[in-house]
Amino acid sequence: MPAFKAELGQHLARLWRYGLVLSRQRHVAEDLVQATCVRALERADQYLPGTRMDRWLLSILHSIWLNEVRARRVRHGQGSVEVDTALWFDGEQAAHTHVLAAQVLKRVDALPEAQRATVFLAYVEGLAYREVAELLGVPLGTVMSRLAAARLKLAEHLPLQAVPATLKGKRQ
Repeated sequence: MPAFKAELGQHLARLWRYGLVLSRQRHVAEDLVQATCVRALERADQYLPGTRMDRWLLSILHSIWLNEVRARRVRHGQGSVEVDTALWFDGEQAAHTHVLAAQVLKRVDALPEAQRATVFLAYVEGLAYREVAELLGVPLGTVMSRLAAARLKLAEHLPLQAVPATLKGKRQ
């Protein structure tokens, strides 16, 4: 169990980033990470040593998030969830690069949740399309479709050279 806990601790920053991408709120991201760690510790016997713990943990976090979204929809009696705050990063005006990065992040943040999560997992976390599909529980074609739609949406208001190279091309 100590080795399990040590490996779990190595993935906290990654879990927090994904929680922030999904929720857009720091306190919610922190709660998601905490809930993920609790669930992982409770179900440590389900983890297969030698497999990718980060994928297992991201899958747990995603499942917890979906449950939270469903609960919000039930509480509000509607099919959509409003988010009060957006991602903001300090120093975005420090240099042209930071301004451009902020513009891209703002555009990514404006994507629908499904596209935003898919873009994050594929382009930020570097998961293969197949891994993203497994983690999100959708067909591979859906991942490719979401990424293609996201690339088009991101390119709408940005000059072509402003779109990061990883968002221009395809990865299998």
